[in-house]
Amino acid sequence: MKWKNIVSLIFLVIVIHHASAQDRGKVVVTMDPQIDSLIAKRLELSKNVKSGANISVSGFRVQIFSGLDRQEAYTEQAKFKVRFPAYSTYISYVQPNYRLRVGDFRTKLEAEKFMNELKKYYSSLFIFSDMIILR
Repeated sequence: MKWKNIVSLIFLVIVIHHASAQDRGKVVVTMDPQIDSLIAKRLELSKNVKSGANISVSGFRVQIFSGLDRQEAYTEQAKFKVRFPAYSTYISYVQPNYRLRVGDFRTKLEAEKFMNELKKYYSSLFIFSDMIILR
């Protein structure tokens, strides 16, 4: 019985010592210095978006046309704008083809969902990683 009391007393002394050693109300934050630079970049992006500036980021677009005829590319663009006026369109020329890509999607999943909607109208659809414009 005496032995249990001694162990209990030692345990109590350790707990009291540990509790008194704690600095009350003090928090020490240790973080990577790059976190501050990331926060600053995010704040800058937020300011640019609020001011109406276009921001380019990595994202995805759906290609709905690729062909040799320039006029056909512009015709497809006009048809698309009638069906989906809310989406942006982009025509580019990479020899020898004109390409029509649509949308500014942040994730591939968003692009895939929209591509499923487009399957009714277009037979050849592809998703490409591209620099997109945030609006």
